[in-house]
Amino acid sequence: MTQAQRVLDYLKEGKTITTLNAFKELGITRLAARVHELKQDGYDVKKHTISVTNRFNEKCAIAEYYYEGE
Repeated sequence: MTQAQRVLDYLKEGKTITTLNAFKELGITRLAARVHELKQDGYDVKKHTISVTNRFNEKCAIAEYYYEGE
């Protein structure tokens, strides 16, 4: 199974994914590249930006991906 397929299966379960989730749960370090591959293959993966606080107590914006299909 490819990493892109692993991401797609995860998203098809109705879950959202961030780079941290991808690393912890799927062992994937380049999530944006895998999402790009899925989009090229015609999958409707969307993203929105969420605000989080990092370990230095600073506000940061990160991408959270979700799937709008089947």
